[in-house]
Amino acid sequence: MERHGIYTKQVPTSVLSTITASAVPVVFGTAPVNLTKRSTVPVNEPILCYSYNEAVEAFGYSDDWDRFTLCEFIYSQFKLFGQAPVVFINVMDPANHKTIVVPVSIPLVDGDAVIEMEGVLLDSISVKSVEGSTTYDKEVDYTLSFNKQGFVVVTRTKESTIPAQAAELKIGYVKLDRTTVTKSELIGGIDGATGKRTGLELIQQIFPRFGMVPGLILAPGFSHDPEVAAVMNTKAININNHFRAMAVVDIPTDTVNQYTLAPEWKKNNGYTADSQIVCYPKIRLAERIFHISTQVAGVICQIDQQNGGVPYASPSNQPLKANGALLAEGSDLFLGPEEANYLNANGIVTALNFIGGWKVFGNRTGAYPAISDPVEAFIPVRRMFDWLSNTIILTYWQKLDNPANKRLIETITDSINIWLNGLQSSGYLLGGRVEFRSDENLSTDLMDGKLRFHIFATPPSPAQEIEFLLEYDAQYLADLTA
Repeated sequence: MERHGIYTKQVPTSVLSTITASAVPVVFGTAPVNLTKRSTVPVNEPILCYSYNEAVEAFGYSDDWDRFTLCEFIYSQFKLFGQAPVVFINVMDPANHKTIVVPVSIPLVDGDAVIEMEGVLLDSISVKSVEGSTTYDKEVDYTLSFNKQGFVVVTRTKESTIPAQAAELKIGYVKLDRTTVTKSELIGGIDGATGKRTGLELIQQIFPRFGMVPGLILAPGFSHDPEVAAVMNTKAININNHFRAMAVVDIPTDTVNQYTLAPEWKKNNGYTADSQIVCYPKIRLAERIFHISTQVAGVICQIDQQNGGVPYASPSNQPLKANGALLAEGSDLFLGPEEANYLNANGIVTALNFIGGWKVFGNRTGAYPAISDPVEAFIPVRRMFDWLSNTIILTYWQKLDNPANKRLIETITDSINIWLNGLQSSGYLLGGRVEFRSDENLSTDLMDGKLRFHIFATPPSPAQEIEFLLEYDAQYLADLTA
């Protein structure tokens, strides 16, 4: 067809806008799921939460953090640090992790009998007369509800056959049992028949489900176990065969009851990876006791948020929400700079109350001191390289399988250089560039569709040591006779 006139045609933009990688925390543990308001109990199901209320509706809440470990992170991240979102994964299954409680007599006061026990499964409750001869029917003789403490309240109905003058009821039930949840449930696996993932294997579902790249992996209450920590590390460095994260883990405070023992324990138990942030001891805020990994994650998220999501700043010397450090048996632990430096020199992040209140103290990954390469030894440098890598994958995935021609190469190099220049001007990098080198792109590789772009980037190291030189200068004495 003959054309006569002026026409326009749109071509693809030669410079791509960056798709920034998120750094969402993914937390594994146990929760009082008997309190869930969801239609199905969340077991081995990643749930994305943006608020305290969302988390509590999904998992319930209890102040018994030893039994229900996710609640510690729910409280810390949302209440203390105000950070969102978080992905929570509960591994406690009411079908398996439970204990049968034989019927006991419970007082009936003003028509209510309160089972003063957390984790009671509503469907398991049986109500009988105190002598046990009469079994009462739910909804007919009584109703069930939870009070603010998470206790079940058995309420006598108006039409109930329970005698109005009854002083007690005999009530039996089944409750969640944290002691039956082992590290095997936390580690998880893949069912050979169904392909269903459980435990830490679910880290592979976070991005496909939510479009968010995991940035931190945590399991407070479990990560002090070397096997759990090892699997956390393995998952952190290979998410969906593309992304990287960091595992925030704890050193136990019961067996390691002196700070001088922590470095040897760390080395002997393999907490020595550059993808690990190794934390010791526990901390407290009033009567609440936290695994320090929980609050270190809160500080990291807070600092990232203040810097537009770019993880170039260290969490070290940033405030904790704490007024003490302690060991497992509850004894206070007061570390001075010398003791804290000893831990830092062995790749352990700790808590220090020196100037400005209680703060995170330590810049080093678990790989230090065996490895001194700044990329592997400094937490913010390691996280920046992970973030750069994750962001590049997210941004340039759209160019995968495009024709490998000059336009593609120029589009990628121009876009990345503009992005790196922006990071440099913002202070997030000291400098950065990308090159498409002939010596790294052999003809045989190009023929096979393989392109290699060489990116140079230098995140700033944390100011680990600042030294001031003071000298007496006698020349100023001349001012006295001027």
